[in-house]
Amino acid sequence: MKFTSTLIKGKLIKRYKRFFVDIKVNNSIITAHCPNTGSMMGLLNEGNDVWVTKSNNPDRKLKFTLEMIKVNKKLVGVNTHRANRIVEHGLKNKLIKEFKLIKKITPEFKYSKDTRFDFLCDKNIIEVKNVTLFRNENVAEFPDAITARGSKHLINLTESLKKKFKPYVLFLTQIQGINNFRIAKDIDNNYYQNYIIAKKAGVKFLAYRCVLNSKEIKIEKKIKIINE
Repeated sequence: MKFTSTLIKGKLIKRYKRFFVDIKVNNSIITAHCPNTGSMMGLLNEGNDVWVTKSNNPDRKLKFTLEMIKVNKKLVGVNTHRANRIVEHGLKNKLIKEFKLIKKITPEFKYSKDTRFDFLCDKNIIEVKNVTLFRNENVAEFPDAITARGSKHLINLTESLKKKFKPYVLFLTQIQGINNFRIAKDIDNNYYQNYIIAKKAGVKFLAYRCVLNSKEIKIEKKIKIINE
């Protein structure tokens, strides 16, 4: 997924009211939209390098959008709205080896009256989870906060096996150079227990990391899931 506008570099001041972030760019302070509903644990230290895009849409109140943060020398993609575009690019360009043979990609698959999954590829359901948490320099983790919605998805994915679907959760790890992934059971043990149930039932779990730079973010390679 290529950025359609040049990224602007700045320094993080603070995030507040969840969707607002103040950033110092040169000698000015801008307020950008923060398109991430998670806690963003470990990413929000004042002075961190950040990158934003600027919109030319005259109707937008906030012209800037937070895209990436640099933490411990690693770039982290924090715009969760881009996650599905990154995965769709990966599916179309055969970057995810489990789905190289798929013939049809259907985004926003309506599974039931109250549940949508991110993709249906032939009979494969793919639910994408954007990963930005790393408390160890070589282990990414999800979730970064309690996620009732995530647990609901796991329960519905498990149920989908009875309908002959092949369900997957794809942990899209937007953390530069990370090699392992695990479920953060100390943050949300209920999600971890539902993960264990789903895995035993036959739901497949994948973790792929991204390569990130000022021009694009795209899927780079599969990484190891280390939960027992």
